[in-house]
Amino acid sequence: MVLLITWVRLPAFIALAAGSFFVGLGGGMPLAEVPRAFQQGVGDTLGFIAMVVGLGTVIGKLLAESGGALVVSRVLVSALGEKRLDWAMLISGFLIGLPVFFQVGLVLLAPVLFTAIRQTGASPLRLGIPLVAGLSVAHGLVPPHPGALAAIERLGADTGRALFYSLIIGFPVALLSGPMYGRYISRRIQIAPSAVAEQLSGEVAAPAAPSLTITLTTILLPVLLMLGAALAQAVLPDGPARQWIAFIGSPLVAMLLAAILAIYTFGIACGFDRKRVLQFAEESLPAIASVLLVVGAGGGFGRVLDVAGVDTAIAQAMSGMRLSPLVLGWVFAVLLRVSVGSATVAAVTAASIMSPIVAALPGSNKELLVVAIGAGSLFASHVNDGGFWLVKEYFGMTVAETVATWTILETIVSVLGLVGVLLLALVIK
Repeated sequence: MVLLITWVRLPAFIALAAGSFFVGLGGGMPLAEVPRAFQQGVGDTLGFIAMVVGLGTVIGKLLAESGGALVVSRVLVSALGEKRLDWAMLISGFLIGLPVFFQVGLVLLAPVLFTAIRQTGASPLRLGIPLVAGLSVAHGLVPPHPGALAAIERLGADTGRALFYSLIIGFPVALLSGPMYGRYISRRIQIAPSAVAEQLSGEVAAPAAPSLTITLTTILLPVLLMLGAALAQAVLPDGPARQWIAFIGSPLVAMLLAAILAIYTFGIACGFDRKRVLQFAEESLPAIASVLLVVGAGGGFGRVLDVAGVDTAIAQAMSGMRLSPLVLGWVFAVLLRVSVGSATVAAVTAASIMSPIVAALPGSNKELLVVAIGAGSLFASHVNDGGFWLVKEYFGMTVAETVATWTILETIVSVLGLVGVLLLALVIK
């Protein structure tokens, strides 16, 4: 499967399908059962993820068009001052990265970043590294992003607790990696503003932009609803109140409510008519088609692994090893990330491999394992990752400079994420 992606250059979802059929046939499954198992895995995974990802993408598009992303970032920059602009960019990236993909977040915040660089004369790397660190951590570790959601589905983890753990681990990891490494590497590598930066560094006017309060409320609504569901499950007795809070706090319902709110706060209230809002929503969806195909194929691959009996083989192979499931899940995700490139593929596949191992080890913390796998899926982004090339082009760096900045940053984030998981595991049983 790795060779098909890296050498033959097949799309990831085709390679995952081919790998699934190879495993099924090699495992001795009945011929008719191989495609059936793959289809069941795709359906189970996308039934949980597709709507959530689609709704998040619509929210992100409306956020961009309304100017809400610029409102948040400019207020943070103004509040923290020029000396702490890197912290402002980090917080902007993390907040904006909660509901949108890494690539979308970078496109949204690039005008703010390059405008701040032009106005202050700061190093592009000093401000840019914290920004992409915040976006990357939010994308890799925090639900409702597809890798984390797929890991939750494959492992049977609780969404609310996984979200809570990802936030209390992810934000400190972003704080430690982004500003600190940005300040370090910006003194050693000097880059000139890229052509993209020159085009995007002007002032952006949003006369009908939403207020900061409205913007933050809309962005954080699904996060708050899911956290509320987790707290209700922990402290409320079983009854109608707990059931309603759990319903509203489920990922699909929470994202649906946020999308409906965004249509008003980022659409109608900003002066867009219904036709224009519909256009924005429709324009946002084609970009996620490949993501959903990859996630679905990863779920199909996991189902074939289960039916073929790979779970038994893995459990037997690991029975004599005294390695924490948290570390093992991180290692699997790291190996897949380095080989395949896609953080989503790495997270989905690592979760599929870890599912039978966790089932054989009662007491394993599935929610912390989700975060550990997410951290591993960010390790060492390089030339087989689309994010690598996006960062390179936006910042106008050479391949070597991108490795020294972006690849090393992702490695730091990944390792610190594992450290955070292990430290939290000492407290949470």
